[in-house]
Amino acid sequence: MSHELIKREYIHRGKILDLSRSRFMSEAKGEIEIEIVHHNGGAGTLPLFEDGTVALVRQWRYPLGRYSLEIAAGRIEPGHSPEETAARELEEELGYRASELRKIGEFNVAPGYCQERLFVYLATALGRCEQNLDEDEEIEVVRMSFDEAVARVHSGEIDDAKSIIALLIAAPLIQ
Repeated sequence: MSHELIKREYIHRGKILDLSRSRFMSEAKGEIEIEIVHHNGGAGTLPLFEDGTVALVRQWRYPLGRYSLEIAAGRIEPGHSPEETAARELEEELGYRASELRKIGEFNVAPGYCQERLFVYLATALGRCEQNLDEDEEIEVVRMSFDEAVARVHSGEIDDAKSIIALLIAAPLIQ
């Protein structure tokens, strides 16, 4: 089955994402129009310490109107790789550098309306460095056992998709 882009009109261009109204020709349905969120993608890191603990970030999320407990993550800047982004976010948000950064997964965030693809990494052999938060970030570093983090996924306290996916993908590698 073929789906050919006919026309794309950008409704909004922002610093984080763009929004288009796009028209496609579908063999099955004819001409259709959809809205698409265009995003460079992101990368996140789950740091695992030698004592079996992990570090997450508790940060205010304006769209939710509340704090959220998540892995450190950020947008892939033009010209940067997912791995570079994951390493940068680990340093900026948590204040750690990893000697070993292993990609454990990648996935589409919301393929029904968004192009964003997210890459998740497990960081080990960690060393302390200076935390360097973005201007709009208010972050508390929360360290806990890996098992407690997984339990918080199952209790619903951790309800951020990238963090749930990272923790559950990491589980067989860690336990």
